[in-house]
Amino acid sequence: MHTGVTHELDLDRDGKYLSFLGIPFSVDRSPYFQVKVPVCVVRNGDGPSALLMAGNHGDEYEGELSLARLIRALEPSLIRGRLTILPIANAPAVRAGKRCSPLDGGNLNRAFPGSPDGTPTSRLAHFLESYLFPRHDVVFDIHSGGTSMEHLLCALIERHDDPVSQERALALMSGLGPAYGFVADNGPAAPTSMGAARRAGAIGVSGEFGGGGTATPASMAATRHAIDSLLLALGVTEAPVFGDPRPQDGPMRILSLARHSQAIYATRHGWFEPAVLPGAQVEAGDIAGWYHDLEDLERREEVLRFAEGGVVLSRRLHAMCEAGDCLIQVAQPVD
Repeated sequence: MHTGVTHELDLDRDGKYLSFLGIPFSVDRSPYFQVKVPVCVVRNGDGPSALLMAGNHGDEYEGELSLARLIRALEPSLIRGRLTILPIANAPAVRAGKRCSPLDGGNLNRAFPGSPDGTPTSRLAHFLESYLFPRHDVVFDIHSGGTSMEHLLCALIERHDDPVSQERALALMSGLGPAYGFVADNGPAAPTSMGAARRAGAIGVSGEFGGGGTATPASMAATRHAIDSLLLALGVTEAPVFGDPRPQDGPMRILSLARHSQAIYATRHGWFEPAVLPGAQVEAGDIAGWYHDLEDLERREEVLRFAEGGVVLSRRLHAMCEAGDCLIQVAQPVD
């Protein structure tokens, strides 16, 4: 009663139903309080199974809005197999409009594999990795840059050691629609949803579909197209649910993000002025931006240069920074 996650899910039941995950978390206001995480299951006989989730970070809205719309649009007759949909996975963070949960400070995408007797974020991560992810063929976790980052529109996967799984993941990622896709090398113990999906025996696919803590017509269309493309590729649907046009023509360009040297970090309090934006092609030694000290006006701005070349993947939106803030990232094209 006081540990784990409670639920009434029946993943083998045909039809469509809405339910909740309940995460016990006693608080001053309510000693038997439960964090309620909405979940929708749609099943139509045997077939492929996919778990779609958004709101892993609460301030990344493209996936949250798209999956909410998908829940309203789907009927069992439109699919084959099973879809499990978590539109606001880190529900406390979504309701607060924050990246991390205000209940425990938990960043769900750094909490896997979690623990059944930990904080709410840790308990949810444990339930996803140990119960839900293993019961699905594919996990699609939809992200964006959130409030603090502008991100290149791209799909992503984490590298699989198994060549067959890696090839399958690359194929699914390549079909999502963005002009870029990148492969993250976070290792077997990665605390991310993609690492958890891999450990659970599922194929994990993700993407960055916007940023800035908002949603635009372009970012929403790209997100909806990616959902349609994945469901069609898996054979879950036979026709697009949303029908948004493909956001780019031609093959996806694959990038690699594997080293801390591909990013520039603030080492003191200051103000960041970028010289380039996501999507720019840069070389090692090119100017990435300038770092200002507005409290010491006689101090010249510091010139920041890329240590590695490639395609600019993301940049910090907030000009004011503290030591440790990631200012800008560049990813390496893969032949």
